Amino acid sequence: MDPLLNLADIFRHFPGVGPRQAQRFVQYVVRLGTSRRREIADTILKLGTSVRKCPLCMRFHVHANPTCALCGNTERNMSILALVADDADIVALERSNSFKGRYFVLGGTLVLGNENRHGLRIDELLASLPSRIKEGLEEIVLALPAHPEGDATASLVRSCIVDAGHTTIKITSLGRGLSTGSELEYADGDTLRSALDNRK
Repeated sequence: MDPLLNLADIFRHFPGVGPRQAQRFVQYVVRLGTSRRREIADTILKLGTSVRKCPLCMRFHVHANPTCALCGNTERNMSILALVADDADIVALERSNSFKGRYFVLGGTLVLGNENRHGLRIDELLASLPSRIKEGLEEIVLALPAHPEGDATASLVRSCIVDAGHTTIKITSLGRGLSTGSELEYADGDTLRSALDNRK
């Protein structure tokens, strides 16, 4: 197969990348020097050996320990847990410097019109709650995207937590300092601080 077409097809499967943008990526890579292309290829290969998933928050990390640096930080607030859609949302919240609790990465959001919740780590979240409650968990913040898929996911998670009998946990959502349709990873720090302060 033509390597240019093959690479374009690979890029086209990246989130938010269409055919024309994929072609631009290919042209950029082609113009790079051989050593830079090798560096990119080697870095991608190393992902398989150096990156692991934290068993507590489910985010990917390169920390030497099984748990990531955030989960291993004993100064984090154990009483509050932010449920986010993906790893990029943690980066955004940490950048806002306004959340000092723990995280759990759900692994995406529901697809509207499809009841299948495949890939969402709801069962893993529910399984972790008894030990988190023993450690002092009092509140779960549904820090999910402010769009219909995020709202549907928040509603599902909320009902699953209640149905599992965890009625003592306060469940809040981010305030609408975030505009409808926005992704957390693109929000600025002030907006995220406002959304956290106005959660309900």
